[in-house]
Amino acid sequence: MLKGSNGLIGIVNFVTFLISIPILGGGIWLSSRANSTECLRFLQWPLIIIGVTVMVISLMGFAGACYKLTWLMWLYLFAMFFVVAALLGFIVFAFAVTDRGHGEVVVSRKFLEYQLSDYSGWLKERVSDPQYWSKISSCLRDAKVCKGMARYVRDPATGMIVQESSDMFSQRDLSPIESGCCKPPTSCGFVYRNETYWDQSSTMMLGDPDCTRWSNDQQQLCYQCDSCKAGVLASIRHSWRKVSVINIIMLIILVIFYVVGCAAFRNNRRIDNSEPYSESRMTKTRPSRFQF
Repeated sequence: MLKGSNGLIGIVNFVTFLISIPILGGGIWLSSRANSTECLRFLQWPLIIIGVTVMVISLMGFAGACYKLTWLMWLYLFAMFFVVAALLGFIVFAFAVTDRGHGEVVVSRKFLEYQLSDYSGWLKERVSDPQYWSKISSCLRDAKVCKGMARYVRDPATGMIVQESSDMFSQRDLSPIESGCCKPPTSCGFVYRNETYWDQSSTMMLGDPDCTRWSNDQQQLCYQCDSCKAGVLASIRHSWRKVSVINIIMLIILVIFYVVGCAAFRNNRRIDNSEPYSESRMTKTRPSRFQF
């Protein structure tokens, strides 16, 4: 069992090392692009840091297990303990900062509306920070999240392909980002033309700052609206909750590998401690050629 633990640690870390190569390569590729956008620059460093960390830990575990280097296995276990503790801390943190916030139901609308006032805490302050929000809004523009909202239907009277009507749009199940960033808030009373083009009306509510922030410019839309920030928060909340479930599974797997690594570490120490004893015993029991 102890000998098998070394082999298992070696195999697992070799596979992990191979996985780290495309992660690190992706970060380097993003940083090397001459025309990289703010969104790409925002993503490159996390990829590089994750890739380098996984690669170094994998090499330590692979070399320590295969060559039975006790000191390297000690470093590997220390790094693994740090990773497990950090992952556990992130899981607790993710559930703590996403405990509030939800979409609001609007009469005669299937999609939900999102208000920034429904959220609070560290995550809201982080997303609302102007410097941080400029990077998020840049990512939204680069991803063209609103461009895919257009839908066309066949007019039963003429048989022609036309854009969907206002009633059809109101019954769509929009994502939080599409609802908050790609259209003005329903309370503003804008007149629907298409998914991302709305006309002002005489009954427009001026009390909501988002009503004046909306622009039919396809590069602006409602990317500076509080509703857009709330939509991003709702999307982050949903994503982090799903990621946290995956992280719990990963945490269980890492704890199992950590236990196996401890077994390999004890195996290496046992070998190191038994070799000097075996050599000294052989020296004592070896018969002298000059003995009569």
